Amino acid sequence: MDKRKVICLAAVIAIVFFSLLALLLTGNIKNGNTACIYSGGKLVKTIDLSTAENQTFTISGEDGARNTIEIKDGTIGVTDADCPDKICVHTAYISDGVQPIVCVPNRLVIRIEASRQENSHVD
Repeated sequence: MDKRKVICLAAVIAIVFFSLLALLLTGNIKNGNTACIYSGGKLVKTIDLSTAENQTFTISGEDGARNTIEIKDGTIGVTDADCPDKICVHTAYISDGVQPIVCVPNRLVIRIEASRQENSHVD
């Protein structure tokens, strides 16, 4: 084999390798469609976003803290909160495991995870 063929073969192998790696990484994120809602560090609710109907509900936390959560078209977000800064309300709706929604004053975290039971409620 001459030098050009070796370089072309190495380039093709590298492209295939990185394409497969990208598919694997993005596939893991997209498979995580279960929203896990934590309040005060405890899991309080899990929801399978791929099958959940559009709905709105309230999570009450410690000291009467309140966050209103909406599930809409396979995404989840906070629509209202009684915290002073409302950063959680201004955070975009999520549907993948890239970024959680966090309300620090109310100790609320919403994360997308891959391996939880759907629509369960933990007390």
